Amino acid sequence: MRRELFTPDHEVFRELVRDFVDKRISPNYAQWERAGQMPREIFAEMGELGMLGITLPEEFGGMGLRDYRYNVILQEEAARALVTLGTVRTQLDVILPYFLEYADPAQRRRWFRGLADGTLLTAIAMTEPGTGSDLAGMRTSAVRDGDHYVLNGAKTFITGGLLADLVIVVARTATDPGNRRAGLTLLVVEEGMPGFERGRMLEKMGCRVQDTMELSFTDVRVPVANRLGAEGAAFGYLGNNLPQERLTVAVGSVAQARAAITATAEYTRERKAFGTPIASFQNTKFELAALSAEVEAAQTMIDRAVSDLVDGVLSGADAARVKLFCTEVQARAVDRCLQLFGGYGYMMEYPIARLYTDARVARIYAGTSEVMKMIVARDLGLS
Repeated sequence: MRRELFTPDHEVFRELVRDFVDKRISPNYAQWERAGQMPREIFAEMGELGMLGITLPEEFGGMGLRDYRYNVILQEEAARALVTLGTVRTQLDVILPYFLEYADPAQRRRWFRGLADGTLLTAIAMTEPGTGSDLAGMRTSAVRDGDHYVLNGAKTFITGGLLADLVIVVARTATDPGNRRAGLTLLVVEEGMPGFERGRMLEKMGCRVQDTMELSFTDVRVPVANRLGAEGAAFGYLGNNLPQERLTVAVGSVAQARAAITATAEYTRERKAFGTPIASFQNTKFELAALSAEVEAAQTMIDRAVSDLVDGVLSGADAARVKLFCTEVQARAVDRCLQLFGGYGYMMEYPIARLYTDARVARIYAGTSEVMKMIVARDLGLS
């Protein structure tokens, strides 16, 4: 269906991204999957081409464009090529907004140029063993000691933790028995700080180019100058970025579902059963037609939500609706598409198998489908 989301400037950027993905990502993707990470030099190359600094101020080498549509293009072009961009999505869509909103002038001078040129990589450490989505139950602590905080705790499921130079850690700096959400603070831990250690790299079912780590902090002395925003205000900060974070997952889900349908249509035209191309069977036609209709509906929902985000009016409840619907569409699409590949769909050498395993986490991270339903239910006035 016709889309009205993008301008000619966006389409110029799309061509740049498409060329880069085809030349630098696709030929090396299998190797990076085996290694479990995308090499640092790729981030630097993307930074040199201006892909990482679009939202950062021009004085630090960025473009100063607070326009999420460029982020959408990065995801769509990677999905079109049946690859991902590793931890780029997390850095740009989830982490960078915290720096943009809460970094003070001194922090901007220290970090923004490296964020723009791809020489500073980031991670955000929220989830702890045993807490899951319950951020208010966080136990990692940071005790003020003069002009430092002494940080202790452990984090898990940390995307990009392996190569991160800067890790935004959510820590408890105060306890209020009457308000579990109070007293959380954002601290930026830098590579090389004594007591900051990387644990094991977690073995995942999918998303294998995107490393996921355990991190630990033992008496790490973090300068007060590394605090993002006000002490005790982190829970509100985290909530402010959740609509974009959840929309980001939905954007990837629809782009990958579309890619799965395209790949399956091509495969069924070539693959024969009983001497006839599978694409000629009524079941194949009906399955792909129904999936195509669902994806187009989801795409329209995405484009509306992206426009609302750019305009600053996307609500948390609408972001939850979009994530819930689009990730469920993705799940149905990749499952039905894999079925049309038959036994070959179960082989990892076929991209549909990777799309299938990658898709499963979309209904879990950035808030599970069950949490999304709770948010929507509250918006409906159901307590």
